[in-house]
Amino acid sequence: MVEGQRLVDVFRPTHYDIYLDINRETKVIAGKTTIKGSATQTAITLNQKFLSINNVTVDGQTVIATTNDTDETLTFTVPEPGEITIVVDYTAPLTDTMMGIYPSYYQIDGQRKQLIGTQFETTAARQAFPSIDEPAAKATFSLAIKYDEHENETIIANMPEERVVDGVHYFAQTVKMSTHLVAFAFGEMQSKLTETNSGVKIGVFSTKAHQPAELDFALDIAKRSIEFYEDYYQTPYPLPHSWQLALPDFSAGAMENWGLVTYREAYLAIDADNASVEMKQRVATVIAHELAHQWFGDLVTMQWWDDLWLNESFANMMEYVAIDALQPDWHIWELFQTSEAASALQRDATDGVQSVHVQVEKPAEIDAIFDAAIVYAKGSRMLVMVRSLIGDDALRRGLKDYFETHKFANAKGADLWAALGKAAGIDLTAMMATWLEQPGYPVVNVSVVDGKLTLAQEQFFIGEGIDQDRQWQIPLNSNYAALPELMVTKTLELGDYEELRQNAGTPFRLNVDNTAHFIVNYEPALLQDILNHVDSLSAITQLQLLQDLRLLAEGRQISYAVVVPLLKSFATSQSSVVNTALYQVVGNLKKFVASDSPEEKALQQLVDTLSAAQFDRLGWHKKANETIDDQVSRPVIADAALFAEDKNAVASAHDLVQQNQQALVQLPADIRAIVLANEVKHYGSQALFDQLLTDYRTTSDGGYQRDIMAALTKTSDKALLEQIVSHFEDSETIKPQDLRGWYKGVLANDAGQQLAWDWIRDDWAWLEKTVGGDMEFTTYITVTARIFKTAERLTEFKAFFEPKLDTPGLTREITMDINVIASRVALVEEEKLAVQQAVKASL
Repeated sequence: MVEGQRLVDVFRPTHYDIYLDINRETKVIAGKTTIKGSATQTAITLNQKFLSINNVTVDGQTVIATTNDTDETLTFTVPEPGEITIVVDYTAPLTDTMMGIYPSYYQIDGQRKQLIGTQFETTAARQAFPSIDEPAAKATFSLAIKYDEHENETIIANMPEERVVDGVHYFAQTVKMSTHLVAFAFGEMQSKLTETNSGVKIGVFSTKAHQPAELDFALDIAKRSIEFYEDYYQTPYPLPHSWQLALPDFSAGAMENWGLVTYREAYLAIDADNASVEMKQRVATVIAHELAHQWFGDLVTMQWWDDLWLNESFANMMEYVAIDALQPDWHIWELFQTSEAASALQRDATDGVQSVHVQVEKPAEIDAIFDAAIVYAKGSRMLVMVRSLIGDDALRRGLKDYFETHKFANAKGADLWAALGKAAGIDLTAMMATWLEQPGYPVVNVSVVDGKLTLAQEQFFIGEGIDQDRQWQIPLNSNYAALPELMVTKTLELGDYEELRQNAGTPFRLNVDNTAHFIVNYEPALLQDILNHVDSLSAITQLQLLQDLRLLAEGRQISYAVVVPLLKSFATSQSSVVNTALYQVVGNLKKFVASDSPEEKALQQLVDTLSAAQFDRLGWHKKANETIDDQVSRPVIADAALFAEDKNAVASAHDLVQQNQQALVQLPADIRAIVLANEVKHYGSQALFDQLLTDYRTTSDGGYQRDIMAALTKTSDKALLEQIVSHFEDSETIKPQDLRGWYKGVLANDAGQQLAWDWIRDDWAWLEKTVGGDMEFTTYITVTARIFKTAERLTEFKAFFEPKLDTPGLTREITMDINVIASRVALVEEEKLAVQQAVKASL
């Protein structure tokens, strides 16, 4: 095959008839796949992985076929090009890797059960049936599934079931779609159903381990999301139903299979009466994200995986657009600022980071580009930037045209910019190329030079970075009218500063509303002018100041010691975004002090001065008619008060546990994690440990499980930490999908760091075997790098991971994370004394 040629260029499927006979007991799938399509050559290659091929026929004639497990292919020769029908008989394993067709395990009344589900993105459809497993190879699919069926079981798929004959379930033919979107599931399920205004059936499905009421919140959000998108996109939802399924074992957060969206249980089934605002927001945005994909990703799909951002970045923006419309009281765009924007700015400042648009070929490379901070967070910031630039009306017009032009087909990034640019009457292509085709982002240095207000852009790095003279077309979004809309040069001189300042009557600022992907470094006098008016600034502007100062300190462009005395200026804010940003800076200061040291005590005193009045105001319990800001701020402030060892906070948290001793799950969900962590830290015992671990094993409440994990990993008892690590490979206790959180928690605990670090080095082969085929695998390296801060750990990290640099999919992550740790080590060594002195001076 010619280099760079896709399999679909040689054989283009038009329709699949897929028959699967699935035996759960033997874990064997007997399959027969019939593929109709058109061949341009006689040498045909299909994708397969882990399939045992019994027979291949072409137009009724048996052909000799060869499998290559390394390339994940099945090759054979056909008599001549043209329309052909291929039939493949095969067997395949039911996997335990959360990829392909696999069982999800759960318990009811102590009895272990399983729900069979699928996960085919990125390249795991080939584990279920031979195919051209490429996004551009769209075809229609007819599923016929037989299984060792028991009483009271349900089976669902992308399309409605049409009939059952001799135990075989036949489903309606799909619309034209990509292989990675095919999905089905079966087992004992419960469901709740409703219908949209346009007649689309909406359903939420789960195991019977959940209470029926736990499906209500998701059902409401799913229904209203589909209705919102049909109106916003001005394009009807093209399928008869939209099922949402909670899978007990699921490696990702969710997956946009067309008509049958699958979710991790914690992101779908929740008790809305005792769920935090943060958890409701998370579940709602995940659902809205996946349903945005039903158009952007499913109806129109990226041509190849290098345009993955087309799917994910867009859905990431639209989840906020949708939920802002559905739940305006949540102020959901504030969450975007504290999560997506912060994540993108942090990750994108490391030299070696991937660009949003990145070339990939092999399956391992494809999985490795799912860098959430770039493909999801940065990409969505790019689209928010475009939306701000062109306006919502132009965005909607452009999208309607985009969907109409490319529906049931594929598109590239250039197609989107063409459609949006046409609707807005501007050329977006050149501008967006500077953001999508090159990694990183600029810092705009603002200074007064010879009386002239001057801007200069350069790439911003945290840690060592090679300046390659990159340049961006930056939407300046200034509050001064004299500035152009875009900065397209390296430097920009704007005129006499005193005259501009007098005419404006307000301090000079850039990136108003923080919609563009850059940070600003104001020279000291200009920064002080802004800080002198801090009380009159919007919450987003205050967040932005804290965010930019934190990043500039991380990037060594200013000293952290300069930031410390500024913190008190923000401590009285009742805005949740300001509080979140403030205590993110405080959290970063912890790396400059050792546990149980006089320096840590001083930092605790500072945090007490910042948080005490706010904790007294908010307390532990929700108050009548309080704002969403107060509800979101409460856990942030309470966590700070507990770090500060506020005696009232520590004691009252303990009282809460005592009052709910028999059912800790009933603690208010928004503060439950930190209350339990306080209990484990100050009043911990083997009995408490056993109670929480038993609750973790038996509860179906994903939020409660997450809270228990966060709490138990805070213990300073090494014997208890050893017990936690002993369960890392025990899937009956810790599911592989949740293992990373447990590992991270123990690693971040000074008392447990050595245990966790020894485990991952000793059992790396087990980890690779268990979750190595998962797109989340590299994040074990990422979370390790986020925690290490000493020269000794850097040396150990390099010794372990550098020999793995040639492992497909790991190269970029290892290289970047060595840089991440090295920069933190250098920062701590050089700034430690100055920061500690600044903390003492602030008391």
